[in-house]
Amino acid sequence: MVGYGLTETSPVVAVNSFQPNGIHFGTVGPVIDGVTVKIAEDGEILVKGPNVMLGYYNRPDATAEVIDSEGWFHTGDIGMFVEDRFLKITDRKKEIFKTSGGKYIAPMIIENKLKESPFIEQVMVIGENQKFASALIVPSFVFLKEWCIRKEIPYTSNEEIIKNEEVKKRIFEEVEKVNKGLAQFETIKRPELLPREWTIENGEMTPKLSFKRKVIMATNKELVDKIYRD
Repeated sequence: MVGYGLTETSPVVAVNSFQPNGIHFGTVGPVIDGVTVKIAEDGEILVKGPNVMLGYYNRPDATAEVIDSEGWFHTGDIGMFVEDRFLKITDRKKEIFKTSGGKYIAPMIIENKLKESPFIEQVMVIGENQKFASALIVPSFVFLKEWCIRKEIPYTSNEEIIKNEEVKKRIFEEVEKVNKGLAQFETIKRPELLPREWTIENGEMTPKLSFKRKVIMATNKELVDKIYRD
């Protein structure tokens, strides 16, 4: 059963169960009895109840950062309610960025949608303080090689194949499919392809396989500048 909680919430906040109407796939289940959850204006999950810690030991400063004056614990996670009952986690607050137009974008939701495509292995949505969202995409080169064989497209190297116009067009079609389900300000424009996967060894991912977004942005600065140059 999929559930959700934090050390600071002792730890369960919500969980799916075998109770009648107790399961909803893709969510972490209903909030447990005695605990209250609300979604803040920016989408952050706030928790209140007897399960919430009194505070960090000898750290009143750190405690004040996460528990507000009304007793709400700020989880740092972004979420929503499905059917007004089931809690769904959609992102981490620190991952969310704002465009120059003042719109907030939760990148992980879009990234996960894009990764449903067999053509896409990794993707990082970008666009903080920019006019539009874009993406750096690492194709699934194993799948792409098979596709190129079927399409009789010569495959010499990863570096060369991502320059192929037919390949780019096909992968960008996958992006457009996802764009159709997004709000206008979330749509991915002018994505760029990369020739290799991001790895822990290269310092681009954490041991938990999360992106080190600043590192990836710095490594691909020229490509990012190209996206937003005009």
